[in-house]
Parts: sequence; structure tokens; C-alpha cells
Amino acid sequence: MKRLGLEDEVVDPAVLERTIARFRDRGVVLPTFRELARPETIPSPVRAELAGVGPDEAHPLNLFRVHWHNDTSRTGYAEVPEHLVLGPEVTGVEARIVVALANRFPMIGAHKVLASYGCLAPRVITGQFDPTHHRAIWPSTGNYCRGGVAISRLMGCRGVAVLPQGMSQERFDWLDSWVQDPTDIRRTPGTESNVKEIYDECNRLAADPANVIFNQFSEFGNHLVHYLVTGRAIETIFDAMLASTGTDLALRAFVSATGSAGTIAAGDYLKERFGSEIAAVEALECPTMLYNGFGAHNIQGIGDKHIPLIHNVMNADYVTAVSDRATDALNVVFNTAVGRAYLATRHHVPEHVLGALGSLGLSSICNVLASIKLAKHARLGPNDVIATVATDGAEMYTSERDAYLARHYQDGFYEHDAALLFGEHLLGAGSDHLRELDLVERERIFNLGYFTWVEQQGVTVEEFSERRELSFWRGIRPLLDRWDDLIRDFNARARSDQRHL
Repeated sequence: MKRLGLEDEVVDPAVLERTIARFRDRGVVLPTFRELARPETIPSPVRAELAGVGPDEAHPLNLFRVHWHNDTSRTGYAEVPEHLVLGPEVTGVEARIVVALANRFPMIGAHKVLASYGCLAPRVITGQFDPTHHRAIWPSTGNYCRGGVAISRLMGCRGVAVLPQGMSQERFDWLDSWVQDPTDIRRTPGTESNVKEIYDECNRLAADPANVIFNQFSEFGNHLVHYLVTGRAIETIFDAMLASTGTDLALRAFVSATGSAGTIAAGDYLKERFGSEIAAVEALECPTMLYNGFGAHNIQGIGDKHIPLIHNVMNADYVTAVSDRATDALNVVFNTAVGRAYLATRHHVPEHVLGALGSLGLSSICNVLASIKLAKHARLGPNDVIATVATDGAEMYTSERDAYLARHYQDGFYEHDAALLFGEHLLGAGSDHLRELDLVERERIFNLGYFTWVEQQGVTVEEFSERRELSFWRGIRPLLDRWDDLIRDFNARARSDQRHL
């Protein structure tokens, strides 16, 4: 199972010794997963030294900022993860939609840096990855490969990004400034929906034994780190809402575009604690789960045309789809002066909400729209809460916004244009393209994964099928405690002459 990131023992002691020596020389210390879930437990000497490190520096101490509790400056600690509560003046529904803001994460301004750490750290501490020899290959449609390149650099190893050539220019600009060599950016054909082409490139790279593929769609560290860290972050936000409102609120659902299906693991955590439901979201232009469909779209961050191996499909309650026509349009409404002025004067959106709309990128807007659809479908009221995440901010999509305006508004973008877009794509959002999942529907979606993982990617039928049972997912969770034990042992052996330990 080592190719799926499920090892809990040292695989190669010699590799581990070389890694410990590399980390000792470079002053690299690894946070435990429990520390990322509860950053207040990070040792005070580490926090004190971290205060002198910028959030975008390639400094190993920034590993201790890979969590949801960074403040707006990304240098301080927020007891409650920063979030946005959207009310009816924005959403048109009575239910409260709470959005955790991921552009507070260090280096890449997106939560995929957490997933990257969750995949690389277990390989390092079990002697499966040798930073003195191996290259870490990070296949994604943008943010995960950026997170992988950042985490690799902090750990003193070489990271290679594999992503479609049609992704936003901001992603490539960031990669250009972080990779060790220009050849460490591998552009594959297509855009967001062309995941198969990414796999094909990774299969070519895997022919070189020095390359280790960290496939976020099949690395269970991605699932586990979000189950614990993102799940607890949403729990903390909801508990704070309960305490501050004095109202009998109910957490009714966690909504997440599937993408690699890492983030949606937080829904498993929340369902266990609050009985909330889980809604999986995809692009209407490529409705794989909803209609067994295919296609292309521009909701960057939610690669599709397959079911990720790490998606606990049998625990999902809803599937819904959002059009990229809506996300492209609302990106303009939310992130232009004209659009925000319209929201302020016509809908009386509070200033603090207007200012926070820049924290919503394309897939983040998708999550908000899906939450609105679910609220309408379930007829939720003012004491009901739907939780979701803003996976990255609008700063990653300036070029996309400008291209949209150039295509559709050559003569200028005015208030009536903002009104039409907002009315059609947000206030007009209905409960169409939403399906409640019974056992037969869950089985249908689960079975779709066979063609990718067994027929194409070499996963055995037994490995594939055991994921059907909830006992499998519960059975891998003790790995988090085991990995934390290995991290503590690893740090103890590598910490000589490291002042911050």
C-alpha cells in the first residue's frame, strides 16, 4: 500500500538516515498533524521564532503555518479560523452560509499546501522519499502542484509541477518564481477537465525511479489531513457561531467541490460530530457524478471526468452541479468596483462582506452557489448553517476576470450589467441539477471509479472494493496518531543544534 501513502512503519532505514541528516543540516522540523489541527499546541519557542519569518518565504518554519488559524496578515494566530458568513442580502436564502477562507495559508494563498504536506510528510518519516535523491512529482490542475513545490522546497528537495497548459497565468507566474529549474514545470494538454493527460505525463515520469509521484487523487494522506485539520477548523468556526449568537443553530451540511476529494473528507469529520450531511459538487459542463457525463469547464480547482480513489463516495448525501458561466460571471461582480458598488447600494451588502469577496476564487464561488442550491432544495431556515470553504482567492484569477470582460464587455461594465449577472447566476440559482443519493446512487458513483483506478492505474480490485465499507475509512484514521509518533521520533533524531526545538 506504500504507493497509496498508507505505510505506518519505516520502509527503508538507510533512506530515513539520509533524510534525517539532510533535515538536520537545513534546520527542518516537521509539525505533527495534531499541531496543525490545534496550532495553539505548537511549542512556544517555534511560535516565537516564526514571528520573524514572512509567510511567503521559502523558510522551513513556514511548515508550522500550514493550517487554517492564520490571521489576515498570515503572520499571526487566529483563535477561530477566519471565515465569512453570508446572509440573505448576498445569497437570497435564509440559511447561513459560512465560508472558511483558505487564502490565509502561507506561500500559495490556498489550502492545497495542507494537502501537499499531508502527502509528503508520511513518505519522509517512513523512509519512502529520499530528499537527497528523489524528485517529488505533483500532478494537479494548479494549486496542489504549487503547494507541492512549496513544501518540497521547505523540506530541501526538488518538486516538479505537472498541470494543464490552459490554467490561469497567475499559477504559472507563481511557479516560475518557486521552481528550482524551468523544466520543473510540466505543461500538459488542455485545461481543468484534462486530468487523464496529467496521469499520462506522470506515467512517463514514473519510468525514472528518481521520480516519486504524489497523486493527490489516490494519496490517502490527502484525505486524512483534511479529515482532521479542515474538519476541526470548521468545527471551531461553528462552535464560535454557537457561542456568539446564543441561537440554537444546526450545522446541516458541508458542501465541497470534489476536485481531488481531499477537502470533502472534512464532511466525514463533521457528520460524525454534528450529524451534518455531505454535498459533493462538480461542474455542470462535466457532470461525471450527476449524469455520468463529460466535458470541459473553467472552474479551476475541481478536476473531473473521474472519481478520486480517496473519495468516500458511500458517505455522500447529495451531488449537485454548478455552471462555469455562473462562476465566471460572479467573479466579475464580486471583484470589480462596479460590481461591489451595485451590491452595496442595491442589496445593502455590509462593507466587511464586500471586502471579503476578494477571498473567493472560482471554485470558492462554485461552493457558495452549491450551498445556495442545497439551502433552497432542503428549504433551510435562519437557524440552519451550511459550511463550505473558499479554496483560494480572487487574486489567482485576475487574468480570467480580465479575459471575461474583454470577451463580453468591450464597451465597459456597468451597474445594469452587474445587476443582470447577479440576478441570473446568484439570486436566480435554483435547486436544479441536484440529486439526493440513496444506496443505489452511491453505488453507481462508486462503480464509476473502477475504470480509472483498476483498468488504467493498476489498483487491485481488492484495494478498490474495500473502500466501499465505512470500516475502511475508520480503519485508516489511526494512521494520524502513528504518523505523529513517527514525526516526533524523526524530529528528535534531527534536532541537534536546532535552536527552535
